[in-house]
Amino acid sequence: MTERIFNFSAGPAVLPLSVLEEARENLLSLGNTGIGICEHSHRGKAFVAVAEECEALCREVGGISADYKVLFLQGGASLQFSMIPMNFLSADATADYLVTGAWAQKAQEEAVRLGKTHIACNSAERNHCYIPKTISCSGSAAYVHYTSNNTIFGTQWHRFPEVAAGSTVICDASSDIYCRPIDVSKYGLIYAGAQKNLGPSGVTLVIIRNDLIERGNKNLPTMLQYRTHAKNDSMYNTPPTFGIYLMGLVFKWIKANGGLAGAEQRNRAKAGRLYAYLDQSKLFKPTADKDSRSLMNVTFVTGNNDLDAQFVKTATAAGLDGLKGHRDVGGMRASIYNAFPIEGVDALIALMKDFEAKNG
Repeated sequence: MTERIFNFSAGPAVLPLSVLEEARENLLSLGNTGIGICEHSHRGKAFVAVAEECEALCREVGGISADYKVLFLQGGASLQFSMIPMNFLSADATADYLVTGAWAQKAQEEAVRLGKTHIACNSAERNHCYIPKTISCSGSAAYVHYTSNNTIFGTQWHRFPEVAAGSTVICDASSDIYCRPIDVSKYGLIYAGAQKNLGPSGVTLVIIRNDLIERGNKNLPTMLQYRTHAKNDSMYNTPPTFGIYLMGLVFKWIKANGGLAGAEQRNRAKAGRLYAYLDQSKLFKPTADKDSRSLMNVTFVTGNNDLDAQFVKTATAAGLDGLKGHRDVGGMRASIYNAFPIEGVDALIALMKDFEAKNG
């Protein structure tokens, strides 16, 4: 087998090695069924058992009560940008959006097609390098939407947004879902594409409060109503079976490694080590404000585009892949999601030290 390298990609991203190894075995035969996981009918007993275990583990790891439905949908977070206002924003209502990056902006732009939006905060004037401290909500919003981690700009909410009591808070947690403990009871709906912390691309986790499901617009195409998927246990149509199976293995891996408290401890150790080096470096500088820095996506630059490109090329040759930053920020981006090993962070720091010694 080709030797595995360190994958710093922003997504689809690194998965636990033990999960990949177990999946490899079950591609040929799920247990002793003689049929591979990708070949099983989603209606058959074997896969139904897989889906039920995946949901049970998702609930256990995240502390999700019976007041919420767990859904495994398709269309990525991008479909949720539209599906949420379709269900919960009428033409004469207003939804509040906290705009702290490109994905939050995209979500707001989809919502404004269906109703009114109020931008309660916006960090665009400094290229989204910080999380705003002041939020000005409209007061009677149909819901308040925010993006908990900003993959492109390397920022993350480290507090629950200060919104009016009783607000229906909706969170796009695509790039930091289950990276730390979460109080689900504070939210009406949480959604996340799986391809960063939970599994492969093609599955979207939606955690939605039961009363919100019933509140949704009934005059929508069947597949765009949350109640459709809730009533059919995410199997109204053929679900992404392999993705759900792999998510179940990832939930099991998180549970076996200390749950969300253990995940947070490891993520803080990895990010802390990398930021500590960046803060003392004379060549590499982090782009996000210190109090807003992401545990998942560490963005940094040298201040010289040619030197940035040279470093990325050097890193790729050394087996550290996916470090090129997004064009809106430039420089480098190290995505160190739940499954990323701390050895990879150490390898990156060692390479940066060597590069700085030669080019600083």
